[in-house]
Amino acid sequence: MLDPARALDGYTALITAGAAAISVAAAKLLVRDGAAVVLMGRRRDALEGAKEKILEQYPHGQIELSAGDACHEPDVVEALQKTHDLRGRLDIVINTVGGGGFKPITLLEESELLGDFRLNIVSAVLTTKHAVPLMKQGGSIVCVSSIAAKLTYAYLASYNVAKAGLEGFVRVAADELGSRGIRVNAVRPGMTRSAGTHQMFAIPSVVQQVIEQVPLGRLGEPEDIAPAIRFLSGPESAWMTGQSFAVDGGNELRRNPALTDMVKQMFGTDVVPANAAA
Repeated sequence: MLDPARALDGYTALITAGAAAISVAAAKLLVRDGAAVVLMGRRRDALEGAKEKILEQYPHGQIELSAGDACHEPDVVEALQKTHDLRGRLDIVINTVGGGGFKPITLLEESELLGDFRLNIVSAVLTTKHAVPLMKQGGSIVCVSSIAAKLTYAYLASYNVAKAGLEGFVRVAADELGSRGIRVNAVRPGMTRSAGTHQMFAIPSVVQQVIEQVPLGRLGEPEDIAPAIRFLSGPESAWMTGQSFAVDGGNELRRNPALTDMVKQMFGTDVVPANAAA
């Protein structure tokens, strides 16, 4: 039986968008359980701050940094190799890079759509592509999706489509890589406090609209998502692949609100004119 306290002894893990709130919360659990972790991100100062937070709680943890862009192939290769070289193995890759603009479809630019695809899908494809040759049987790739992959959000079209595409990739990759003993899964967070959602959290009416659709009656914190990522990363989930499950307080049982107050605040109107695209 696994010792839950040190189930990841000897393991190594790469986490992209390593300074993000969910990434830091997940890294803490991996370090707690014995893994050596590399945090990858574009800003070294932000990565240093994330490392400090983790070591405050787990001072004997092994945390390394790799400054780079998860959408830039050479940076991905460098980060993965650095992770592998820590202990001569690569066990876990956690893709948390993502995000999307909040805009009506009639105002959406092609560049914005492609940018969201790049963030949410291309980053995961690149890390998977280059992680697989370094992984052995038992390797785990975990992607952070969103309930937007399943429930529609008005004014988040590019994000919705990108996250749905990410989950499509998870299923295809799981099928293709299963013969190698490499698992690919995803977590779908509900609305969770982070740098990317601060604008929503700052509007009380928006928060209330969302909470009304959450059976457990509150929004998420990074610490709510991290245990699911940790579970999919480790040997406890050894017979799971191609799966994506929600950690959302039950939001998927209901629906997503229209968020018209947010539209008014950002665009000065709650309805996009019918001729806006003309």
